[in-house]
Amino acid sequence: MKAFDFVAARDARHAVALLAERTPTAKVKVLAGGTDLLADLKFASTAHAPDVVIDISRATELKHISMTDEGLRIGALVTHTEIMTSPIIRELFPALVDAAHTIGAVQTRNLGTLGGNLVTAVPSVDSGPTLVALDARVTLLGSGGQRQMLPAEFFVGPRKTALKADELLTEILIPKECVGKPTHFLKFGLRKGQALALVNVAASTWVDWDKQTFVAPRVALGAVAPKVIHATSAETFLEGRAITPDAMVEAGRLAVGDAKPISDFRASADYRRDLIAVLTRRALEAAFELARRRKS
Repeated sequence: MKAFDFVAARDARHAVALLAERTPTAKVKVLAGGTDLLADLKFASTAHAPDVVIDISRATELKHISMTDEGLRIGALVTHTEIMTSPIIRELFPALVDAAHTIGAVQTRNLGTLGGNLVTAVPSVDSGPTLVALDARVTLLGSGGQRQMLPAEFFVGPRKTALKADELLTEILIPKECVGKPTHFLKFGLRKGQALALVNVAASTWVDWDKQTFVAPRVALGAVAPKVIHATSAETFLEGRAITPDAMVEAGRLAVGDAKPISDFRASADYRRDLIAVLTRRALEAAFELARRRKS
């Protein structure tokens, strides 16, 4: 492992200042929980190893879970275990709990952070689809100020994000119009635990109970394209449509067309297409069932 400078930031703004100072002349990595970064450091070639590591774990202002007038705010340093045990998230966003539970082993969940999971930006990121399906926003803080964007815009490609060199992901906001929206997350891997997703899917929808139709349906897919994506064809088809088993099956078929799966050593593209169709249907069924339970 190549030697590097280690700097501990006092808070988020100090981290941004350090990024602005160091990135023009050095390769810089940010350390949060470290579950991804330490593996990268161990196996990185000299050419790709960082010159500086900035530790942001002391930025306590990034460790909150709070309900506000704007919606649910989750700090970037909140761990997956904290998501799983949060009473607010367990009640209103069980899909986030389900997604967090699929990430690594218990040691990984205890250390790994939501922000770190998103910034790593692997196509199979488990926290991404649910946030995309809930129309979440990510907040980025840089030397030029603060900006927000959708996760689908934040993810640019495999291990690539829209973060500028001097920016830090500080917060995830689930807007108030999506608070309590029935959502379900499903992941399919080659084993039950500590597996990368072959396909992961999140689906959310409100229901017009008078008409028995889908309202604001969302279908998000992971591990089937260079980044997490909306299944826009499926969403458009479902909007305002009567909620029936056939409609959910057709949405699954359309979601396949929105994806760009590849063949690799873990699965073929055709197998992934079959998974997309099945998991999309099942996620929609489960989201609707959650809506029914909450109504009753």
